[in-house]
Amino acid sequence: MKNVLITGATGGIGNALVKKFYDAGYNICASGTNSEKLNALSKYYPDRLTFVQCNLSEKNQIQNLVDQAEEKLGRIDILINNAGITRDNLFMRMKEAEWEEVINLNLNSNFILTKLIIKSMIKSRWGRIINISSDAAKIGNPGQSNYVASKSAIEGLTRTLANEVASRGITVNSVAPGFVNTEILKSVNKSRLDDMIQKVPMGRIGEANEIAEVVFFLSSEESSYITGQVLHVNGGLTM
Repeated sequence: MKNVLITGATGGIGNALVKKFYDAGYNICASGTNSEKLNALSKYYPDRLTFVQCNLSEKNQIQNLVDQAEEKLGRIDILINNAGITRDNLFMRMKEAEWEEVINLNLNSNFILTKLIIKSMIKSRWGRIINISSDAAKIGNPGQSNYVASKSAIEGLTRTLANEVASRGITVNSVAPGFVNTEILKSVNKSRLDDMIQKVPMGRIGEANEIAEVVFFLSSEESSYITGQVLHVNGGLTM
């Protein structure tokens, strides 16, 4: 069975990813910043799963994550770059720190982590890299110039890297969720939530497990002829 590394494992989509791959029998290394949530998750997954607390904003912690993952699991066959943050503000009010924090974690950490992991994939001539983007990269949400820039860059990186490693049996794709039922939506007031739903042709908010199913497919042998793509999972929000 193949080994998978999932970042941002304690969030809504991250939780769904861990469950999907665990139920399918994969060996998993899951990372996150919240030690309490990581420990809570460990109760549900007694074996085949290693948790590593990691702040992806720190380069030395990324190296430690890879070291621990490879020590426990061996070679990483599948990398899912799921971790991400928002620091919303209108562009004219956005502080440099808000810009840099989002770009560093959402983009730069993906570059560092992927570069460390992909070496073994190239040697084995097989690998799957799935980057979690966002429909925001296509829509251009007001107040999210830093977040949109980071996700747009991830999609460009996905296409370029896919081109470079396709001949080595490695596929690189992005999944761009639309509105998904996670903790973030609980803070949205009902009138705004209703307005969001009206914009979705399917008339509902997506579920985290629906994102996980698409990621799981892109990690499989059945997706071997798909690379450099951005798959939008959004109920038709963007077409």
